[in-house]
This record gives sequence, C-alpha cells and structure tokens, in this order.
Amino acid sequence: MSRPLHRGATGIRISGNSNDLRDSQMKDKTEKENMDRNRSSDQSYLALKFPFRVLHPDNNSPSKYVNCENGFASDPFSVGSPRSRHKLTLLLLKLSLAVIVVLALTGSFWWTISISTLSRGQILHTYRVLQEQLVSDLWDIGELSLGSSRLHELEFCSQESEIYVPCFNASENLALGYSDGSENDRHCGQSSRQSCTVLPPVNYRIPLHWPTGRDIIWVANVRLTAQEVLSSGSLTKRMMMLDEEQISFRSVSPMFDSVEDYSHQIAEMIGLRNESNFVQAGVRTILDIGCGYGSFGAHLFSKQLLTMCIANYEPSGSQVQLTLERGLPAMIGSFTSNQLPYPSLSFDMLHCARCGVDWDQKGGIFLIEADRVLKPGGYFVWTSPLTNARNKENQKSWNFVRDFAGNLCWEMLSQQDETVLWKKTSKKSCYGSRKPGAGPPTCSKAHDVESPYYRPLQRCIAGTQSPRWIPIQERTTWPSRSRLNKSELTLYGLHPADFREDAENWKTTLANYWSVLSPVIFSDHPKRPGEEDPSPPYNMARNVLDMNAHFGGFNSALLEAGKSVWVMNVVPTGGPNYLPLILDRGFVGALHDWCEPFPTYPRSYDLVHAEGLLSLQIRQQRRCTMLDLFTEVDRLLRPEGWVIMRDTAPLVESARRLTTRLKWDARVIEIENNSDDRLLICQKPFLKRQGVSF
Repeated sequence: MSRPLHRGATGIRISGNSNDLRDSQMKDKTEKENMDRNRSSDQSYLALKFPFRVLHPDNNSPSKYVNCENGFASDPFSVGSPRSRHKLTLLLLKLSLAVIVVLALTGSFWWTISISTLSRGQILHTYRVLQEQLVSDLWDIGELSLGSSRLHELEFCSQESEIYVPCFNASENLALGYSDGSENDRHCGQSSRQSCTVLPPVNYRIPLHWPTGRDIIWVANVRLTAQEVLSSGSLTKRMMMLDEEQISFRSVSPMFDSVEDYSHQIAEMIGLRNESNFVQAGVRTILDIGCGYGSFGAHLFSKQLLTMCIANYEPSGSQVQLTLERGLPAMIGSFTSNQLPYPSLSFDMLHCARCGVDWDQKGGIFLIEADRVLKPGGYFVWTSPLTNARNKENQKSWNFVRDFAGNLCWEMLSQQDETVLWKKTSKKSCYGSRKPGAGPPTCSKAHDVESPYYRPLQRCIAGTQSPRWIPIQERTTWPSRSRLNKSELTLYGLHPADFREDAENWKTTLANYWSVLSPVIFSDHPKRPGEEDPSPPYNMARNVLDMNAHFGGFNSALLEAGKSVWVMNVVPTGGPNYLPLILDRGFVGALHDWCEPFPTYPRSYDLVHAEGLLSLQIRQQRRCTMLDLFTEVDRLLRPEGWVIMRDTAPLVESARRLTTRLKWDARVIEIENNSDDRLLICQKPFLKRQGVSF
C-alpha cells in the first residue's frame, strides 16, 4: 500500500557523495533568486492545469522543491520526473476519494428521505428472501451432515402402521401416568414422529369419485368387520350393508329411524317445515359428535349443510376413518380432558345421537365445552335412551343434564321420543339473571381464550367476551354468508377492499392451478396436434387439506368454481389466527401445530395445498425439520393424491429435493407474475408392499 503524500524535502534520503552535495548547494543558492521570481508565474500555470490544487493551498509548508541527482531543482508536478508522477497519482486518488465521499453522503441523504416514501415492505421482503435462502441452505447442510444414510429413500413403515395415528397411544400414555380416560386422549411427544412412509393395506383400491363414493366404499380400504357392523347400536351405523368387497350406505330407507326421517324430525322440533329450511334458520355448520359413519352429514350435505364429524381414536371400526373414506369432513376429537381445537362460538348446531359421551359426568364439564363451541342462538340435539329412562339411576342422569342445560341458559324447545332439542341463548344478559350459584360462572377476560389449542377443559362459560357474539338468526344466510359484510370484517380488523382483493387473487390462482394440472394429469392422453389438454374433472378431488388457510380464500374459490370438494382449513398455531373468520364464513377447519401429527388417519386427503407454509415454519423456532413435515403430508395423502405448494424459490427447491426420498413425482413451475415464488406440483405414487400380492 502506498504511503501518504508528504510535502517538502524533509526526511528524503539523497544518494551521492559529499562533494556533489556541496556543489548542489552552491548552485541551489545562486539559482534560488531566479526560482523565487518564477514562482508566481508557475503557480498561475498550475492553477490552470490543476484547478483543484488552488482550492487547498499550503502556504506554511516547507519548500515544494527538492534537489534531483543532477543538481537541478524539480517542480513536484513536473511531468518528466517519476517521483512527481507518483505524487500526481496520489493527489488524483485523494481527489477521487473526496468525490466518492461527497457522492456517498449525497446518496445516503436521498435514501434516508426516500425510505419514508417508498414501500418498506420491499425492503422487508428482500430481507425475508435472503433469510429464507439462508435457512434453506442450513436445512440442506443439516441433512447432508447426517450422512449418506439420511439421503436415501425412506423405508416403509411396518404393517401395523397402516391405520396408526401418532399421539394416540393408550398403552404409552398409561406408562406416562395418564388415567381416568385421559390415556385415550391426544398426547404428542418426540416419539410421535415417524421416519418412514405408510403403505396402504393389502387390496387397497382408489376410492370412487364423488358422489358415488359417498354411498359405496371398498372394504379393503378400512379396518372393519361384519361383526362390528352387526353389533353396533349407533343409529347411523345401522344404515349400511356389507358384502365381500364393498360397503353400501343407504341414504333412503323404509326403516322408521332412517336418516331422512330423523333429520326431518329435528327440523320440525325447531319449528321448520323440513331439513331443507335449516339454512333459512341460520344453520350452516354442524358438529356431529360420535357421528357413526357419517350418514347424518351425508344426507344433510345435499341441503347445503356442512357437518364436521368428531369421534375418539379407534384402532378398528373407526367412525372417523369411514366417514373420511366416504368423502365427508371428519377428524379425531373427544370430550375427555382437553378443549377441542376450535374457537369459541364456532358451530350453528351440535348433534349427538348415542354418541357415547356421558354428559352428566365430571360436574357437567363436557356440556360447558359444548356450550363454548356453540354459537349464540344455536341448537344442541341429543338422542339417547336416557331421555326416556325408567330406572332411577338413568332418571338421575337425565335430570342432571336437563337442569344443567337450563343453567347454561339453554332453552328446551322440544322432546320427541329419545330426542331432545335445546336452543342456546342469544342474550348475554341471561347469565346475569340466573340465581346466585346456579350454573357455572362466565369466564373472565383473562380466561376467555377465543382459540385454545388443546387446553384443559374449563369450568366457566366462554365466548361472552367475544365481539363475535352474534346470534345465528341475525347472520347472513348461506351462501352469502361466505362473503362477509363490512361490519363483520371489522371484527377481524380487515378492510373490505383487502378481502375482495384476496378473493380475486384466489380465483386467478385456482384457474392457474387447474391449467398447470391439465398437462400433468393428461400427459399420456392421446390428442391431435394443436389440441389443448382437457380440463381436470370437477370431482378429481373430494377431500382437500389446506395447511395454511389464511382467510379461507382457496376454499371459497373451489366452491365458486363448481368443484365438488370440502376443505379442511387448517390455521397454523405460529401464524395469524383467522380461524374464527373461516368458521364464520360457513367453512370448517381447525387450529394445528404442524410440528405435530394431524389428528386423522392415514390416507385421508386427495389433495394437500400449502401456500406460504414453509416460509411461516422457518420463522418459528425450529422444532421440526422439513422432512418431518413432508413425512406427515405423505401419511395424510392418499395414493395417487396431489400436493400443491407455493413458496419462495429456495424453499421450494429444498422441498423438491426431499420429495425424491418420499418417492413422489415432482416438478417445479415458475410463476410469471412473481419471480420470487415457485410452484411445487407433486403426486404420490400407488406403492405396494414388496412380497405381497394384491
């Protein structure tokens, strides 16, 4: 590195002998006067040749001339001297540096001004992309650091895992100290994660398309025996016939207790002409507790009603598994020890037909949880032999339920045979008008959590602090309900323009999805040159899982496009919670932590969608890997099912590399209007266990 430029001759070492030095000094003395006379003219010349030089004069500096080896004084800016050229170069560098500093300061000043006017979102977006690229690289490095053993394809799980649901292991829970029924509840830990892929059962067949698949399913696809069907006392379980290969569900039956007659009876108890008028009464979503095999929801689906089935985990004869196999909404859930993963005030109706819940146990705490998820003005339907009890013990249980329901401010509208129907109050003032000590208190603001995630059951009435306390009779009826008006959007802090823009974007996105899927699905479809690929059938998928549902826009776009689907709208626990909005729109969904297994059986969904989920996951504390997430998706997906993921390019590329370990067929597609995002389209193959013939 060159040293700084020093003016004058101080410190300069002059080569040569002493005689030369004395001669030089004599000549220097005689010529000094001539040099001084020419000095003023030289400075004028330099001022013209180097204009920046005169801006910084140095009058107090030593002599600006040095003696050369030939004894002649030299101008430091003389072109002929090598040393002068060196000094000239250094000066120019200093001047250039000064110009750069001035320009940098000017640019910084203007950037500071513009930062207040330009979108800070662009800066944050760029930072987020860089962060995601870094995390993606770290993920890849982490996978590589585990050695070559982690890079090969995942092994197949054992045959016992065909219907295994992680987090529901009664024997393990008992060993951990859970008892009194809580051993059958959901408990997740590190051991709940699987590092293998689940194969379908022997003789598994692709489910029939909707609506045929609603009434006919393959026996080999579920674990069910004829004895379990014949011994079942459930009302809706009796609506089925079993042969060697198929299970057929009868939607219309001459039996007195057919689903059609039963739902018609409920409508009359409310005061309606028939079940077709449920929508006009404000009913759209129904939580069916212990749903049998989903026949109640299957019948009401044609009436524009959406029924979510919940039931306990069952290793055989599962109500949830058969309901999903029929193409109907269902998930594992129970009234045992924890609250359900739904917000307060979620459903318009709760239905329990011999559902197996002992409502009179534990001081009525299960009824309190039922009240929490029921909207104001909503209905609770209970069908049980206890309502017509003859013996003293059963009468005691019935009296407790009836009195406790009254203390919850439920009004009994009607009782016919074994069925009783209550209506939840639409007025908060009812709770203050009760007698002192009658019924559970209302929850304080600190305890009234709108969206609990498997929190222990509470002994107070929730939802009274929520601004969403709106009776179902005052809400817009379906299907207008899905669009939400301005006053309703205000409850969630949303502007109508933003909500409309989101809806329009999803319409366009869905059309793009379908156009992308066409050549993939019909890659072997014979066609003439110039012909376009046919559009995928409207019923190519029935059960859809949206892993990061946002406002439920994907669900809405599918319905408006005429696709015969229902969507499980999942809101991740680590992101913004719009699940109350989704449920108020008339859709179904749940809160979930994607570092834990989803509470459902293997092979539940035909299509899994995730927009921005990978970006959301990396912003949270890293409790699980991307491989853990994709292994869970593989468990949830049916053979020949589809995965559509949209995220930033580095994350999508990392995900694509993982799909090879799951044996998926995958391709990455660029998005024209957004260079930062990519689309990952995958299909799960129909794999068979080696050594087993189908």
